[in-house]
Amino acid sequence: MSDRDPAERLSRRRFLGAAGLAGAGAAAMAPRMAMAGTAVPDPNIVNIPEWSLSLGDGVDAHPYGVPSEHEKSVIRRTVPWLTATTESSVAFTPLYALDGIITPNGLCFTRDHGGAAQIDPARHRLMIHGMVDKPLVFTMEDIKRMPGRVNRIYFLECAANGAMEWHGAQMNGCQFSHGMIHNVVYTGIPLKTFLDQVGVKPKAKWLLAEGADDACMSRSIPMEKALDDCLVAFAMNGEALRPEQGYPLRLVVPGWQGNMWIKWLRRIEVGDEPWQQREETSKYTDLVKNGIARRFTWAMDAKSVITSPSPQAPYKVQGWNVISGIAWTGRGKVKRVDVSFDGGRNWVTARLEDPVLPLSMTRFYLDFEWKGQEMLLQSRAMDETGYVQPTKAELRKIRG
Repeated sequence: MSDRDPAERLSRRRFLGAAGLAGAGAAAMAPRMAMAGTAVPDPNIVNIPEWSLSLGDGVDAHPYGVPSEHEKSVIRRTVPWLTATTESSVAFTPLYALDGIITPNGLCFTRDHGGAAQIDPARHRLMIHGMVDKPLVFTMEDIKRMPGRVNRIYFLECAANGAMEWHGAQMNGCQFSHGMIHNVVYTGIPLKTFLDQVGVKPKAKWLLAEGADDACMSRSIPMEKALDDCLVAFAMNGEALRPEQGYPLRLVVPGWQGNMWIKWLRRIEVGDEPWQQREETSKYTDLVKNGIARRFTWAMDAKSVITSPSPQAPYKVQGWNVISGIAWTGRGKVKRVDVSFDGGRNWVTARLEDPVLPLSMTRFYLDFEWKGQEMLLQSRAMDETGYVQPTKAELRKIRG
């Protein structure tokens, strides 16, 4: 042993230690399932790889952290034919590559109507006026000094999420079928705090939120919702909003369609009736079979999607695998998620992973042994109101 190269001795010690740990773990798990793994010896663990033989990057190599080069395919993606210009289009979250419930800031889906405004926060203002006792203008410094700051985890979903396969599958993967959604921690001030400061008139029933983008994006919001859980947010996942997410200020309207979450928020007008804006009359309405359009359909229905396996993340090895997915509802908490292997004829209940929060994504898992058979996977979510996620066919019968 003494004649051996020191690197070889070190490699052998590492191998024996790893083998001992693996054996103990396997013994503990054996009564439940045969665990995934590769039979020893494996050259990738026995031999010392090149990255262990030299110093790595210094701490100053990336002043703002970036993912590994081996994860360079995990990006938001667009669909060139979806809209006439990229300034009014969608970038889809790569759901197939994510786990847990928090979406990284750089991967959050985005939908713009006039491009992402590039705003100087020192010059940005929020004005609140209309049917109020005292119209006020707030700077960003004013807002960040206000009492009552909160952190809340919410999903944001485009009203069109899922529409990419309304007439049948068109794109190869859940990134495109369900990727118009993200879930982050928002930091901000309750909208109610602002409204209390300006003093809302007794007859005021609505407010109009307007953005500073080129489209002057605006939506009418009922006062009950504004006073309930809406936020004026300036940060997400612990850092300032990204420009494409509304920097420096956006409205958060939990559980309601993303079109109402006005980005680059600059003005709130208080009134006694809805404003009938373009985005709530000719757009973001639902035409049903009888030719009548459903309007003000704010709350997002319960949905779920299996993210792994998926066309972008297929199973590669038979044996024990994990079905993983997300579920969400705009009406409270997800109560249960079922998974079908045979196109909806039979169902198995998946495990909901904590935390299960209201108006937030919920992660579900189902461990199973795949023997290479063909599967027709589906998931369905149920929320605490009793709503059960319908199939596309069932929804078409109702919505047209």
